[in-house]
Amino acid sequence: MLKNNLLDNILLYSSLESTNNTAKSLILSGATHGTVILADSQTKGRGRYNRSFFSPPGHGIYMSIVLQLAKSHLRNHLNLVTLATAVAVCESIEATTEKVPQIKWVNDIFLHQRKVSGILTEKMVDKENIPWIIIGIGINFSTPKDAFPAEIKDTAGSIFLEDTPTITRNQLIAEIINHLLSPYHRTTQEILSEYKKRMMLIGKETLITGSGNPFKGTILGVDEEGCLVVLKENDQQISLSVGEIWQ
Repeated sequence: MLKNNLLDNILLYSSLESTNNTAKSLILSGATHGTVILADSQTKGRGRYNRSFFSPPGHGIYMSIVLQLAKSHLRNHLNLVTLATAVAVCESIEATTEKVPQIKWVNDIFLHQRKVSGILTEKMVDKENIPWIIIGIGINFSTPKDAFPAEIKDTAGSIFLEDTPTITRNQLIAEIINHLLSPYHRTTQEILSEYKKRMMLIGKETLITGSGNPFKGTILGVDEEGCLVVLKENDQQISLSVGEIWQ
């Protein structure tokens, strides 16, 4: 159940182009810290690198949460917002189901080697030049395997892909909101620890792209700023704030 003081800040829509886009408009028109935007479907859902996020009605969770940076305990560690959100989504799935998700750095949640969720965090300023962060979360809750477009059907999955849901979308939504807007704030070390425990591919050699020329390296974890720590083939250890990893 949602905590009572959160209920007034939840806005529900049957369909939106993008919950993050609506969040931006609401910030400019006077949204309050902690406002949550929920849509049953998105016509132009998007993720990292402006990729589209398949958002059909009835089967997914598409939400954005707006936070005023001055009121966020992560305001001095902006890169950690995505990591903290990934942890919150994983913990919420774990708390409400018997499933054990993993995180592919930096913003993707996987179950059984299939992507079930993506996170998109964006920063903006309002008309008074006050900085805000928008946390966008897309989750494939019960999207059937044959419903995914051809280009992602081999890599996309759902929390309940072939089994009957044991919870409702609303129950998982409530768990995520309570995690992210809890009055208890974790330390940076706590967030990093929980994130590392769920990271995919640690200790494995992968291909890294999007940070210059593609190269192979072994994933070691994340550093204090949430950057990916990689050991290159020449034994040089580096930290990356951008890029993608491929097994």
